[in-house]
Amino acid sequence: MRYQLYYWPTIPGRGEFVRLALEQAGAEYVDVARASRRGKGVAALMQGLEDKRNRLPPFAPPYLKAGKLIIGQTANILLYLGVRHGLAPQDEAGRLWTHQLQLTIADFVNEVHDTHHPVGSSLYYEDQKREAKRYAEQFRAERMPKFLGYFERVLRLNPRGSRWTVGARLTYVDLSLFQVMRGLTYAFPNAMAQQRRRYPLLHALAAQVAAQPRIAAYLDSPRRLAFNNEGIFRHYPELDARKAARR
Repeated sequence: MRYQLYYWPTIPGRGEFVRLALEQAGAEYVDVARASRRGKGVAALMQGLEDKRNRLPPFAPPYLKAGKLIIGQTANILLYLGVRHGLAPQDEAGRLWTHQLQLTIADFVNEVHDTHHPVGSSLYYEDQKREAKRYAEQFRAERMPKFLGYFERVLRLNPRGSRWTVGARLTYVDLSLFQVMRGLTYAFPNAMAQQRRRYPLLHALAAQVAAQPRIAAYLDSPRRLAFNNEGIFRHYPELDARKAARR
């Protein structure tokens, strides 16, 4: 099956979680908005959203066309791909646990987004800088450690003693945690550097994912979009922690 991924053509965003799964699976896919030429990428994206022939329309990108199926919501797409491409456990309990972790990642990603858009998504960052600075301080001090601490604990408690998050094999949750760790390091380099020793398993996991042959090839290819200040993970120095004083 040749999949069609619909997401914004210039940002990694939530679509990147799906791309990583497709790449690790070795699946054939078209990144539709990026493949469209002459500036029609966004038009192609919106056309798919507004297709009146689809009686089960997705709310927003990313969404995936798989044959006659149109699947929306990042965690839902990964649930579908995980079962079909060996990126999720075979048993029901394992699949549900993996999906539960991905939904928790989705909550985390939403809070990351709110560090630069705490008032409204339709407003520019410049319109809410004061609120963003206050939100980011609380995020760095409380919410980021809470989420990262939780996933560090999950890794530590994996009952099979694996280096992965669920069971003994890589799953789409590992790929998503890799993207989160890379994104946080881009957005909050000082805060992540200061807290690095607290999350050794998460950092080791990110390195293991990056070393997977298909992921390594993808990261070195033009298909991998760089983080930028139009996506979810944005670097505004005023929202990051101060550099630790040298001793």
